[in-house]
Amino acid sequence: MAVIAVWKCDRDGSMFDNKKDAEEHDKMLELAANITSLIEQEVQIDEELSEAIGLLLAKRRDALAKACKGKPEILLEDTDDSNNVTPIAAGTK
Repeated sequence: MAVIAVWKCDRDGSMFDNKKDAEEHDKMLELAANITSLIEQEVQIDEELSEAIGLLLAKRRDALAKACKGKPEILLEDTDDSNNVTPIAAGTK
């Protein structure tokens, strides 16, 4: 029996096969939580909706940064929503 190292994100339970991807996912979730808090402080909005907006903006942070630097059209381009992080599916080897 082989031992396989996995990293688990304590924020949402996602599992990753390497530390770098796990840390990137955790940073994205932390950013989403902070964006959600900002939205809820400024606007009366449903909690689920603010969380969805926070997660969307955190996932698209690179495109948002480029848009803020003078390329707003980048936000309208298609995305694959992969976030370049692949969690390990439960039960796969």
